[in-house]
Amino acid sequence: MRLYLTRLFPLSNAAKKVLATAQKINYNSQIPSRQVSADMPKNKLSDLRKKIDEIDDQLIDLLNERARIVIEVGNLKKTEKLDFHAPSREREILERLAARNKGPFPQNTLRAVYREILSSSLSLERPLKVAYLGPQATFTHMAGMQQFGLAAQYVPVESIKEVFTEVERGRADYGVVPIENSTSGAVIYSHDMFIDSDLKISAEIILEVSQHLLSKSGKLEDIKKIYTIPPAAAQCRQWLEKNLPGVPVLDAPSTARAAEMAADDPTAGAIASEMAAVLYGLQITGKKIEDNTSNITRFLVIAPKSPGKTGRDKTSIMFSIKDKVGALYTMLAPFAEAGINLNRLDARPSGRKVWDYVFFLDMEGHIEDEKVAAAIERLRQDCMFLKVLGSYPRSG
Repeated sequence: MRLYLTRLFPLSNAAKKVLATAQKINYNSQIPSRQVSADMPKNKLSDLRKKIDEIDDQLIDLLNERARIVIEVGNLKKTEKLDFHAPSREREILERLAARNKGPFPQNTLRAVYREILSSSLSLERPLKVAYLGPQATFTHMAGMQQFGLAAQYVPVESIKEVFTEVERGRADYGVVPIENSTSGAVIYSHDMFIDSDLKISAEIILEVSQHLLSKSGKLEDIKKIYTIPPAAAQCRQWLEKNLPGVPVLDAPSTARAAEMAADDPTAGAIASEMAAVLYGLQITGKKIEDNTSNITRFLVIAPKSPGKTGRDKTSIMFSIKDKVGALYTMLAPFAEAGINLNRLDARPSGRKVWDYVFFLDMEGHIEDEKVAAAIERLRQDCMFLKVLGSYPRSG
């Protein structure tokens, strides 16, 4: 418009100077506004980060205040000669906080964070000792850390039998053993150990399991043999047949021990966890090679006694029933008539008499529930023996 006007009405030299000055003033006046708009996001980000720092400082102070109170609680428990670990109290804390959490902080992450807070707080009295099938980085080890946190003291042993022994002799507060897998089924040796042991089930752990093929070089063509445990091999059968046909699969005491063996032999592979690859310096040659992508392993926590009722419990029993017509009906009828849901039923040869079986049964409810106790007593009348393995909170 200005250009149009100057063409129609030529300006004097004085007018041209005034116009030029006005344009210069207008241009310069825009510069500060641009600087402000550019600086505003930086200032806002700085302010938000400052608020986060202030909250983190408060969290540190509150965690230390909490720790001091935990130490007082520990001293009181020693004076009153109470159990230093109270799983029911931990569950109460986690459930209360989960109910209080309205987001956006993720619920699962909240539980994980508080699992470590509880684990660390308990270690101020003394760390929990947890026996597991070792060495480090087995799935049993990972299940234990999921249940008890990183601050517990983990005791690796070489067999499931030794896990039971460590707890029976008081060298460990708890033991963790695998009991079943969604692909390969029951872990028979763990079942067998309950026959003669007086230990009880105090909790269950559900762990999503991903199997990986590990080796030194990370090359399939270098693998001439594979180490792992039979259940892991069973979970990856189809993948192995397709990708490594004819390569022998050799038994190892544990998946982590298999990784150790592969670390010492450049011609060997191991089926184990990703954690084992990191710990033993191996390459992941095949990632997530399990045939079933929904590969879940259930673990049991064993202890001298079971916890009290929570309202969301399971009870596990084992028994041997008298061989007679209608034995199966006799076994199941008490639970059906009482309206008790059965979660799992496994049969295992007793090893003491031909065609004599031991049954393992999981049901919903606690042994302190009247209808559960009554149904079990009805079953006991037709059994050669019956043992209550424990009542414990359902996982999840």
